[in-house]
Amino acid sequence: MKLNLKRPLAFFDLEATGVNVGADRIVEIAILKAMPDGSELVKTWRVNPEMPIPLQTSLIHGIYDEDVANEPTFKALATEIAGFIGESDLAGYNSNKFDIPMLLEEFLRAEVDFDMSNRKFVDVQNIFHQMEQRTLKAAYKFYCQEDLVNAHNAEADVIATYKVLLGQLEMYRETEFENKQGVKSIPVVNDVDALHIFTNINKPVDFAGRLVYNDHDEVCFNFGKHKGKTTAQVFSVEPSYYAWMKNGDFPLYTKKKLDEEWAKFNAKKNENKVVRPPHNAPANKPQHQRKPQPKQEEPAKPINSDMLEQLKMKFGK
Repeated sequence: MKLNLKRPLAFFDLEATGVNVGADRIVEIAILKAMPDGSELVKTWRVNPEMPIPLQTSLIHGIYDEDVANEPTFKALATEIAGFIGESDLAGYNSNKFDIPMLLEEFLRAEVDFDMSNRKFVDVQNIFHQMEQRTLKAAYKFYCQEDLVNAHNAEADVIATYKVLLGQLEMYRETEFENKQGVKSIPVVNDVDALHIFTNINKPVDFAGRLVYNDHDEVCFNFGKHKGKTTAQVFSVEPSYYAWMKNGDFPLYTKKKLDEEWAKFNAKKNENKVVRPPHNAPANKPQHQRKPQPKQEEPAKPINSDMLEQLKMKFGK
């Protein structure tokens, strides 16, 4: 089956020093770029993470410190990787929770502006978990009737992910799905826009899941004591929460989206402020609040004969 694409769809997979998006680093990235004409481009980079790879992590993906010691850093590769992805939509396995946040974090550290605003992103794992709820190895066996060899090798994983999506589209072509609200649909179709909607269950704002959209498309916190509250609600009663998150161990992309919400909140607050008159403008105070004005003295009148007579009578002169 050929994917029905309006623009390229870049499947990608990362191997890293660990799973902490804010602290760990990429050691390998593989991208399979599916083109609208049916052709495919595959490229893989090994990356020097500029930090030790923990042994327990190396035992999983098979990449050790000596394997990447002489490889370029992500900052050196960032422009090339962004250029290869281009304007593609993004796809991966568990990509919404790990690969996309990790990639965005590395781009921000490298000071490369990788715009996400107009991209679609398809998380193949979310299709699988909602329809079957298993792992990538089981998914490959289930959908492709083959055993996945070299699991946790970035290129093998990304190719397997691509083939799993093709298998899912074939298997669920006319399959009805009922969500938790009882709404029925046929969501797994050969259309990236529809897959984007189906696989982005929580409508993430920052991809790390700290900020999400609610049913009214308002940005809400998705963790801690303010979970479920909009950013505007929290900022109005506890503005220090913004500073706490900015100084905390949160991903850079989360902080970037938080800054956007903080700026919107303050702009709206300033719009609602009452415009005060200039300092030297006359105030329209109520009558009882006005200060009494000093009485104007009348100009002196010239002395006449009547005035002299009155003075004589008063002083007996």
